[in-house]
Amino acid sequence: MSEGAVRRVAFGCDHAGFALRQTVVEYLRGRGFEVLDFGTDRPDPCDYPDIAHAVARALAEGRADRAVLVCGSGVGMSMAANRHRGVRAVLCSEPLSARLGRAHNDANALCFGARIVGPAMAVALLDAFFDSEHEGGRHARRAARIDPESG
Repeated sequence: MSEGAVRRVAFGCDHAGFALRQTVVEYLRGRGFEVLDFGTDRPDPCDYPDIAHAVARALAEGRADRAVLVCGSGVGMSMAANRHRGVRAVLCSEPLSARLGRAHNDANALCFGARIVGPAMAVALLDAFFDSEHEGGRHARRAARIDPESG
């Protein structure tokens, strides 16, 4: 999917990711994306799997074109999101992984940890993810095999 086709981005964070919430949402809207916000909208403790599953369902059902998930480490969000067929969430703490996740693995969800990356790195991750395209070719065959029923 080219960035031109990306219109809606599902976003979710837990209480640990709340610190980066404003940076991420404002950045996405500034790039012209419609943000489907699945919360949380407060720093009170909440359960990251509930948010990750809601975002992943929106992505898997086609209500969103891509997704961004933020928790303390990014690990829990990525694990929960990847339980959904058709969701290919990549956990990143530096831009190269975000770029290669899109280019080679056709990742459609970006996950990162607010306790690991700050606002500037979060924007760098978002840039790398949204500015990269899936390369297709040998990578398309491999990405299609990520879901066990596909290959």
